[in-house]
Amino acid sequence: MHPFADIVVPEGSVGIHWFGQSTLGLKDPQGTIVQVDPYYPRERPADRFVHARPPLNEESLRTDYVLLTHDHGDHTCIESIERIVGTYPDVHFVGPEESIKHIRASNIDNNAVTVTAGDTAELGTMTAHTVYAKPPAGLPDDGIDPPDVNHLGYVVEAGGVRIYISGDPVNTFGNHEELLAPIRELKPDIGFLTNHPKEGEFPFFDGSAKIASALGLKTASPTHYSCFVSRDYDPQEWAAGLQGVEPLIIPYNQSVVYAN
Repeated sequence: MHPFADIVVPEGSVGIHWFGQSTLGLKDPQGTIVQVDPYYPRERPADRFVHARPPLNEESLRTDYVLLTHDHGDHTCIESIERIVGTYPDVHFVGPEESIKHIRASNIDNNAVTVTAGDTAELGTMTAHTVYAKPPAGLPDDGIDPPDVNHLGYVVEAGGVRIYISGDPVNTFGNHEELLAPIRELKPDIGFLTNHPKEGEFPFFDGSAKIASALGLKTASPTHYSCFVSRDYDPQEWAAGLQGVEPLIIPYNQSVVYAN
């Protein structure tokens, strides 16, 4: 059994495991385990992947719920989902329309719920509030076209802590109050933020820092790195740009217990 399954989570806290990229495990004091965007492909060519071995053998971690942000291969990974279902057939899925359709097209139809921004989904003893990561119409004034699929983020209530999971936000996310306000109103304590210093699809480091401050986060943690060679970056450089927000850099494939 994976060590995260046995981690002790006191009241007022949440257990968090970062598996690399945007894949997270969440565990509350009641023992519910949620995986976010599980991504563990076993074919890992050295010119593409930072790590030669996947960070999880899916069969080793009991999973009650899977929360999906969007239907891209590194976020809705059918290979990994099939292995999770093969061992834990009662697992529930929550995600945007395309992700749930993709799951059902793979003959996985158990307990799958479609959500969009503004929806709330019960994850056993946790609750997920759905927000946008990329607006469906794009941002024409910023020269950003509509996304190819629905891109969602979540604020998850777990153990008295509120965890913001950004998904893959649009580059200029921090400039748009209509995107920030629904998240800020949910009062997240800690945020897991996708960013990149140069790529341009996601917020740059300064844009990520702007989001963390605008949301009033107490703590922020970087994601979407330590997986693909072409998208890796130094999290310490990201952390240096935060202002008034405590950085939390979880080592690759490790757990922490975060207390509110």
